[in-house]
Amino acid sequence: MKLILHWLILTLAVLGAAYLVPDIHVSTFLTAVIVAAVLGFINTIIKPVIKILTLPINILTLGLFSLVINGLFFWLVAQVVKGFTVSTFTAAFIGAIIVSFINWIGNRFLKED
Repeated sequence: MKLILHWLILTLAVLGAAYLVPDIHVSTFLTAVIVAAVLGFINTIIKPVIKILTLPINILTLGLFSLVINGLFFWLVAQVVKGFTVSTFTAAFIGAIIVSFINWIGNRFLKED
């Protein structure tokens, strides 16, 4: 049940980013659900490996390079999923920050239960 709630929070975060950033477009709710699934997969499987590989540059930038990695993953999902478009890297960067923030807030509420 918690997995479905996490997925729903991530879906709502993607829709929120599309609402707040003009260069991000989600065609349907189903597309947002698919984007959330792909983002969840990337964050679970690929992101830990990339974080280890980019550890030296992350240390040099005091962790700010993680924001760039999140933006790149957000842009990558836009390239893979039809109906989800991100026009610029700046929009992907801002969208990734918004999604991360909404996801963080949502997961804080889930942990209180």
